[in-house]
Amino acid sequence: MDRILTIIDKEWAEVFKNRIVLFTIGFMPLIFTILPLAILFFSRNGDMQGADVADLPPSFRAACGNIAPADCLQIFLVNQFLILFMMMPLIIPVAIAAYSIVGEKTTRSLEPLLATPITTVELLAAKSLAAAIPAIVATWACFVIFIVAAPFVGAKPVVVASIFSPVWLVAVFVAGPLMAIMAVNFAVIVSSRVNDPRVAEQMAAVIIVPLLGMLFGQLAGVIVLNVQFMLAAVSIIWIIDVGLSYLGARLVQRETILTKWK
Repeated sequence: MDRILTIIDKEWAEVFKNRIVLFTIGFMPLIFTILPLAILFFSRNGDMQGADVADLPPSFRAACGNIAPADCLQIFLVNQFLILFMMMPLIIPVAIAAYSIVGEKTTRSLEPLLATPITTVELLAAKSLAAAIPAIVATWACFVIFIVAAPFVGAKPVVVASIFSPVWLVAVFVAGPLMAIMAVNFAVIVSSRVNDPRVAEQMAAVIIVPLLGMLFGQLAGVIVLNVQFMLAAVSIIWIIDVGLSYLGARLVQRETILTKWK
């Protein structure tokens, strides 16, 4: 464990010197948090009932029950931004991994590192944690900011209570960390095939496409983010994590570093 912590400290000391990474970790999550708060602010007036609420998907209107139409509209609008909080754990680790993993190739520092007693599994675990932990912490911090700020921008108590629903909690506190691990493992696989951090970041960004599909499907009313859907998604992501972890460990072999990681 001490060796893993040492590698994590080394990774953070190097990665956080990069302005692009700092921008990705700090500024972008804040933007993703401000957007739903702005939507709450501009939809806070009760005169947004009528046709706007009638345009909501029938399944969502039925789920609102006796909730006031304006509050139901706010809940619907806020739920559309749940995907943003699920994107943070995907985007941030990709940016970090692009500079912490592929950077080992460009600086030729991986070979000396492998000469130490650290095992390949410990090395990959340290790099994965170094990329995943900032993403998870940033996501959770932005979620807390969102909850605290929501009442001040016009969210009614029933709207704030909807944010504490099992769907949100599972998405942020379970699916989020699992997706961060998935993003890092995918970046490891991509990094074993490219030599430029920018190329690795661009290629690894394709992992966001399924979430964009979920966003558009939710807007169209085709996908409903309920508890059953989230639990099924968590199960699938966990299986993908296991598969990508195994594949990443197979691709990073000590005896092939000098010949293939060039």
